[in-house]
Amino acid sequence: MHPFFTAFFSQTSSDGPAGLGGPFSMPVMLALMFAVFYFVLWRPQSKEKKKLETFRQGMKKGDRIWTQGGLIGTVSQVEDQAVLLDVGAGKIRVLKAFVGGEWKEKGEAAEPAKAEAKK
Repeated sequence: MHPFFTAFFSQTSSDGPAGLGGPFSMPVMLALMFAVFYFVLWRPQSKEKKKLETFRQGMKKGDRIWTQGGLIGTVSQVEDQAVLLDVGAGKIRVLKAFVGGEWKEKGEAAEPAKAEAKK
């Protein structure tokens, strides 16, 4: 073993191993882990899901969208649970649940970010 690590492993207290914070250390650590998972994983995912659901409910004729199946087209009619999508070669009906979001070309997506950065 490397001598550097040996120095860390050989250090002990003269009165035996000390506790790492008493009986409340485990619940505090679990609470911290839960807080990290909430703010890093669950909260952003739920915000994104809510944003997508709002977009799906607010779709209107003329919106350019992409589907989870990889189709890109323009909405030509909106129904309760589906949209009629013009994909260039014809029109297809797609369930709103399979709409992935608004389609933006590469240049279109970069322009709003540049405008916000200038502010």
